[in-house]
Amino acid sequence: MTRTQPQPQPRPDTNCRPLRVAVVGATGAVGQEFLRVLHHRGFPIAELRLLASARSAGTEMQFAGQPCRVEELTADSFSGIDLALFSAGGAISKQFAPAAVEAGAVVVDNSSCFRMTEGVPLVVPEVNPEAIAAAGIGFGDGLRPGIIANPNCSTILMLVAVTPLHRAAGVKRMVVSTYQAASGAGAAAMRELEQQTREALDPANNGQVLTKDIFPFQYAFNLFSHNSPMEPNGYNQEEMKMVRETHKIWGDAEPAAITATCVRVPVMRAHAESINLTFERPLTEERARAILADAPGVALIDDRDANVFPTPLDASHRDDIFVGRIRQDISRPDGTSLDLFLCGDQVRKGAALNAVQIAELL
Repeated sequence: MTRTQPQPQPRPDTNCRPLRVAVVGATGAVGQEFLRVLHHRGFPIAELRLLASARSAGTEMQFAGQPCRVEELTADSFSGIDLALFSAGGAISKQFAPAAVEAGAVVVDNSSCFRMTEGVPLVVPEVNPEAIAAAGIGFGDGLRPGIIANPNCSTILMLVAVTPLHRAAGVKRMVVSTYQAASGAGAAAMRELEQQTREALDPANNGQVLTKDIFPFQYAFNLFSHNSPMEPNGYNQEEMKMVRETHKIWGDAEPAAITATCVRVPVMRAHAESINLTFERPLTEERARAILADAPGVALIDDRDANVFPTPLDASHRDDIFVGRIRQDISRPDGTSLDLFLCGDQVRKGAALNAVQIAELL
């Protein structure tokens, strides 16, 4: 039986001067999670500015038990801001992130807008924190304002778990299948899943789902290919993000071969991933468990005797990536291949927490 407790997360340097922070997209699911994570981790804040669309302007939100009013996002919103956390979609980031940098802020962007842009670091703090220093972005002498990109949520969850094994034995090939929750499509998709579930169970509807505003398919009691656009090679954009972003983050001269299949499942929160790894050197399942037990941001749930392994409910609202089902791939008797299964909270570690951890590194 293998079961480890979530590891304590590092807190920001208490000697750091408090920063003036803006949260863009504050009323969305990830924006609200930003506020919870900033408070939970005791991030040093001198001023907090909540920014959203004109429709949301004037909304009163809570931070650390205090009311905070949402302001309309404009190009002038970043005057005096040190750090801007963006989670309002690619179009908003493309329009306003450069304005924030021009005003002197460091931007941590949660959209896909800048992830593959040359010179923009793409960072998972447990994996490649050195990318920030290499870009020269930060606060203080010799550092500059700039944009740091938060990777795709599925990429983050995968690499927190896989990178320690990659460092130990060298991943040659990775096959990943994702089972992605409604949270990945935002608060509206979560509400739609809840509404559809009620409709499907209502005898008056004869099992029919009436609401299909976010997805063209029934989501409740169903699953379907990830809703991102398809590319000419037959992969959807979510799948190709996992491939391209991993290559950029790992930065290997000879990148691992990666293939992905991404699926939406009717889970409210927290994604799951099934991963098959082929290594350059043999790696036993016992050694893999020992490595992951010591890996930052990872917690093991790997109890074969009781058939207890990670579930989305285990991972929901948790910082760590829960990993289990660690076993030798019986199709590769040379000991160079392993299978594993993980679950991680897309809204928390897959978005808000990762961004705040980047800010802590700064």
